[in-house]
Amino acid sequence: MTEKNDQPVNEEAPEAAPPPLPVEPPDQAVVRLEAERDQLKDRYLRVAAEYENYRKRTSKERADAWVRAQAELVTRLADALDDLSRFAHVDPATTDPKTFHEGVDLVERKVWKELGAIGVTRIDATGVAFDPNIHEAVTTQPAPSAEEDHKVGQVLQAGYKIGETLLRPARVIVLTWQEA
Repeated sequence: MTEKNDQPVNEEAPEAAPPPLPVEPPDQAVVRLEAERDQLKDRYLRVAAEYENYRKRTSKERADAWVRAQAELVTRLADALDDLSRFAHVDPATTDPKTFHEGVDLVERKVWKELGAIGVTRIDATGVAFDPNIHEAVTTQPAPSAEEDHKVGQVLQAGYKIGETLLRPARVIVLTWQEA
């Protein structure tokens, strides 16, 4: 007989079964699986040890970077600290108050020059809108006009930022308008 595509069909010979898959003896399977397990365990232990070493190394690097940053800041401020030390040992009876004031002003400028070089800014403007992100309201005072409502009337203690990070908020008195 033939099928629709005119191929001869052999109805007498049954289809041959695929050859059986080789079966691994149980003892060999156990040995092979134990070896695989040992390799995976060894690999796991090595990766865990590498991670622990990485964690310790990065922790030490962070601590070293922090110490270097602190040392750099102190180095930058060393001249101003030396000047302050000299002023601490000046005899006020023999020094003119104007000279003393000028010296302290000079030290303050030196300190701000170095702080400005690392990105520190002072928050101490009056007449600006109260911003709770950089200001801490200590109290309120009546505003002289409606335009000054919720403005900073007085800075009691300056605040500081380094870059965009707030170090300390400015403590301020906030003006509030109250209609009569």
